[in-house]
Amino acid sequence: MATYHGRAQDIPAAKDMEPRIHVITLAVRDLDRALAFYRDGLGLESAGVVGTEFTGDDGSPAGAIALFHLDGGLILSLYPRTELAKDADVPFGPPKSGEFSIGHLVSTREDVDVLLAQAEAAGATRTAPAHDRPWGIYSGYFRDLDGHLWEIIWNPR
Repeated sequence: MATYHGRAQDIPAAKDMEPRIHVITLAVRDLDRALAFYRDGLGLESAGVVGTEFTGDDGSPAGAIALFHLDGGLILSLYPRTELAKDADVPFGPPKSGEFSIGHLVSTREDVDVLLAQAEAAGATRTAPAHDRPWGIYSGYFRDLDGHLWEIIWNPR
């Protein structure tokens, strides 16, 4: 028996996790503002906010979410910070940034600069100019409207 949040629970026999990721959910302060940044500012396609029929309360999360279906079957999900905390059963606290980054590979060195400029024009904050890294890539970072760190990367190899 395993214990989760002080409650004993039966769990099935162990099975290794498969080496893939299907969904990355970013906690956001303002769902409509974040949707506009990613859809209108960066050009990612989305049907907009869905799941609004699932209303939450103080203890249960609401369902409003924005989804972006990316190449390779990956889904980028935007979910209000308050609702993600309720859904994951973790304390709601101040946003943190810089603990991880999301990498986006591009085809050319010039694409790094173009995409960083596009993100900045949409309201992102560039952390520093793109530059060559000692390990052979050219990259730069920006923070989205909620402080999530993105690295735009060109790898010539």
